[in-house]
Amino acid sequence: MEPLLSQACSQTLAMVLWSTLITVAAGLPLGVLLVLTDRGGLLQNVVVNKVLGQVVNIGRSMPFIILMVALMGFTRWVTGTTIGTTAAIVPLAIGGIPFFARLVETAVREVDDGLVEAVQAMGGNTWTIVRKVLVPEALPSLIAAATTTIIALIGYSAMAGTVGGGGLGDLAVRYGYQRFETGLMWITVAVLAAVISLIQFAGDLAARSLHRRGSRSTAAPKLRLLKAGKPTASEAGKPA
Repeated sequence: MEPLLSQACSQTLAMVLWSTLITVAAGLPLGVLLVLTDRGGLLQNVVVNKVLGQVVNIGRSMPFIILMVALMGFTRWVTGTTIGTTAAIVPLAIGGIPFFARLVETAVREVDDGLVEAVQAMGGNTWTIVRKVLVPEALPSLIAAATTTIIALIGYSAMAGTVGGGGLGDLAVRYGYQRFETGLMWITVAVLAAVISLIQFAGDLAARSLHRRGSRSTAAPKLRLLKAGKPTASEAGKPA
């Protein structure tokens, strides 16, 4: 039982790790681009925004098990097979990209427009605004979005196991359901619950830490601005 469980855990870890890296690498710029090309954005382009939005909506609305079947031809073209851990990474990443992109879009929209206008006034271009303002200011929310995405990918990986993807989902189906080894199935459930709880705790901790650090770093400049706006004692005594 232990060798089976350790092998399934390593397969799930590999699937989730690689699909997360691909999802973040593609979903982050896609989410930022959705904000930039929207009405009033720095790269306003309604047509591009609508097309990207529809692609993201279609990707999010499709159930993952159907997405896996629909992408079998593409998965075989990329990996040479449609079963196994490597093959499962392809639909996992494609399913995770639109999910994460929408979360990124929401996080970036929360950034104060005043900061963007300040950088523009100093001559900053779009790339500077994205790199120096949008992403750093939205980082705590982006960490929370990545945490939610990782947990969703773990759930997707369990579904991938039901169609030959390997991992904990495959172990639970083959031994817990088909061979009626209920104990092993509940162990699998407990492992998944423990992993998800650990990831959620780590993500929340990182997001809170970044939020507190950001609050401290912006407190001093705000205080200086407030002090600069107050008249000195000599200025207050001068006639208008």
